[in-house]
Amino acid sequence: MFLPTRKSITISIIILLLNQTTTLVSSKCTCDDNSNDNNNVSEALKYKLIAMTTTLVASIIGVCLPIMAKNYRYLNPENDFYFLVKSFAAGVILATGFIHILHDAFENLTNPCIGEKPWGLFPFSGFVAMLAAIGTLIMEALLTGYHKRSELMKAQPLEDEDEEVHHHHHGAGGGNVLNPALPSSNRLDSPEDSPDHLRNSIVSQILELAIVAHSIIVGVSLGVSQSPNTIKPLVAALSFHQCFEGMGLGACISQAQFKNYTVVIMVLFFCFTIPTGIGVGIGISKIYNEGSPKALIVEGILLSASAGILIYMALVDLLASDFMNPKMLRSLRLQLAAILALLVGVICMSLLVLWEGP
Repeated sequence: MFLPTRKSITISIIILLLNQTTTLVSSKCTCDDNSNDNNNVSEALKYKLIAMTTTLVASIIGVCLPIMAKNYRYLNPENDFYFLVKSFAAGVILATGFIHILHDAFENLTNPCIGEKPWGLFPFSGFVAMLAAIGTLIMEALLTGYHKRSELMKAQPLEDEDEEVHHHHHGAGGGNVLNPALPSSNRLDSPEDSPDHLRNSIVSQILELAIVAHSIIVGVSLGVSQSPNTIKPLVAALSFHQCFEGMGLGACISQAQFKNYTVVIMVLFFCFTIPTGIGVGIGISKIYNEGSPKALIVEGILLSASAGILIYMALVDLLASDFMNPKMLRSLRLQLAAILALLVGVICMSLLVLWEGP
């Protein structure tokens, strides 16, 4: 029977410690800039320029389709089909928040490069997302309340003033109703002052800010990458991503009934975000290290906040308001169709993860 000697035991322990040390070192080496692998700067630049063009075109198509569709009777916001378009778009936005953004935020804030304390001791990605969702709710409530109180304060003095003018011209006992031609008669009845218009305006603006924040990070990350193998699968995935997200944003903009110049500004702001981010990434690619602790923390926090806002907007402002709409509640067929459109949007956006790769 073979009995291990003291020397063999010592050698075994040394080998075991060396293996453990090698494992630890290799896990810590992920913080280094690995952008030198498979680098081809000229080829990567070519794909970046292609990405700028395709994402711009896809963004324009996606955001403009719902806006232009209101000119057609069957795609009018008052039509049943529009509920299906919004449900599909809400599913896309919901999957973007849960599957794409929150996942990336979790990876950034649990990366071993940023240290165990405090990032490894608490789920900061979920916490920031929760705070962002609560902050969005508070912002919407405060803005809506402010506008409603402003309307009431402006309407009451004008109404009293109209009564005095009427009393002066017709006498105290005339008993006639107020002149409908007076300016204040339609002040609260105009579409721009309606509660739905106000709510849709706030929703569309907050939604665009959340999408833009995420798009800037995505664009800069793609712009600083020097690996064609990393960029190539992202070109098509980001194009579909922008098209689907644009449909959701365009539906909200269309429903808000902004003035033409406001619509143009919001559309351009959305469409040029990723191309601009890619351009910025190209400019700083030589000095920016996306694997540095500071970059990981900043990106992780911003991505978490964007995810929280998008998830809140999709569930509360888009889905809940439409699914509780009396028109939908009266039609089981419309409800089932909207649920199907929602699931299709979620599945389509979720499957893009396979296209983007690890």
